[in-house]
Order: sequence, then C-alpha cells, then structure tokens
Amino acid sequence: MYNGQIINPAYAGMWEKIGFTTLVRKQWAGINRSPLTEYISFHSPLRNEAVGVGLNIMNDTFGREKRLTVLGDYAYEVYLSRRTRMRMGVKFGFTNYKNPLTEYILYPDGKYDRAFDEDVDLSFLPNFGFGIFIYQDYFYAGFSIPKLIENDLKENFHNYSTSAEVRTIYLNGGYVFPLDPFNYFVFKPTLLVKATWGTPIQIDLAANFMIREKLWLGVLGRTGGAICFTGNWMFSNKFRVGFAMDITTNEIYPYQNGTFEFTFGFDVDFFGRSYLRSRYF
Repeated sequence: MYNGQIINPAYAGMWEKIGFTTLVRKQWAGINRSPLTEYISFHSPLRNEAVGVGLNIMNDTFGREKRLTVLGDYAYEVYLSRRTRMRMGVKFGFTNYKNPLTEYILYPDGKYDRAFDEDVDLSFLPNFGFGIFIYQDYFYAGFSIPKLIENDLKENFHNYSTSAEVRTIYLNGGYVFPLDPFNYFVFKPTLLVKATWGTPIQIDLAANFMIREKLWLGVLGRTGGAICFTGNWMFSNKFRVGFAMDITTNEIYPYQNGTFEFTFGFDVDFFGRSYLRSRYF
C-alpha cells in the first residue's frame, strides 16, 4: 500500500533521502503453508537529483514452492511543465525458483504421476520491466510492467509447469484533497488496476485520510471479494510503521483468518538534504 517501488521502478529515488523498507505479508492466515511474502527494498536519489536507483529483494513461499527475486531499479526524472514531472524507470534482475515436487503427497489415491518425478530447481530466471510515473504536488498516475519476460518454468523431463512468471500490467493513480487551509487533514482517493494474462482484471479502490502529515488511515475495496483496512504512522520524517488487514468476502472466507501485512521503513540523509515536499504518495 505504501511502497510504489514494488510495482513501478520509476518510483526509485523520488524523495530527497535514502530510504529502506521491509515488509512481511501473510495471506490466508490459518491455512497451513499459505502464501508468505518477505520483502526488503532500498532506494536513493543520486547527487544528480534527476536520477534515482533502487534494489528489491523478495522471498515468496507457498506450500513447498519458493521464489527468491532480486531486482534493481533505475529512474530518471524530467519536467513536463513547471508543476508536472515525469519519471521513467527500468527494472532488471532475476528469480530463483524451487519446488520439491517429490515431497508432495498425491491426492486422493496416491497413484504415480510422472509430473512429480523430480524436483524443480531453476536458479536463474532473468527478467526486466519498465514504469512511468507522472506527478504534481497533489496528483499522481503510474503505468508499469515490472516483468516483461514470461519465463517458462516447465522442465523438459516432465509436464510440470506453473504461472509464476506471467506478465502483469499495473495502472494506478490518486489525488490529494486538502480538507483545511494548513493541510493538517487531507483526503486521498486512489485507484489500482492489475491485469494479468489469463485471469480477471483486479481493481482496488481506496479512500485514505492523512492527519497532520503523520498518520494515514484507509479502507480499500477489491474486486474478487476483499476489503482491506490500512494504517501508516510516520515519525519525524525518518521512520514509518504500517499495517494492513485484508478480509476476504468470497468462498474462501470460512477457511482462513484474513491476510495481514506489516511494514517498517526508515530514511537516512547522507547528502544533507531536507524534505522539500510532503510525501502524499
């Protein structure tokens, strides 16, 4: 919710200081071996403030399946007008994929299946992507495809395959409405559209409120059956702590206890810069 760099490399280095973010997301809590994501990112402007760089390390586990993804970011900013800026970015890196198929218990009768003859261990799946981010003081819009290459995870010696490396398109935007003359209270509606080949389009529509540039509170509705509540607390423009909880409203609801996400971020200043604008997005 609060780190656009995950999906859009153009976000890297957007702010005046060096930033680090960590994230832990547990999906469908209560289900054994349900998806778990662990993520850490870094981004920084260079001394030429038009250029930003970043690094993303993500570890995903689902059942016995594991993916480790390492992606670098490079972004460049240009002025479209006195008030409007555009950032363009590229992602590049690789994924390490492992799935110990021989450890699975076949259901319901345990009969032999050739697809589970051997484990899958693909140590290097290269990929790259790009993103565009346009913003003003109170408005932003982005478009990105973080992974352009649809890597084939199918092994030659059996018929196992997975859709872990399919191409996904992200389109997002938001606008900040000050609710008082001093911007102590602001309202920010946001939209995120996610389109993945072979699956229904997912739309997230959120309403977020910021209090005295310290506390974000929000509620989000997602197509496919989910409601999400979010919060983010900022300490002295250096530390950020966030929490999100998804409540599934579809047929899986009775079998799980929700999805939980925790984030922690902090900024360091090696260049002696101060924040010149509020971090509304």
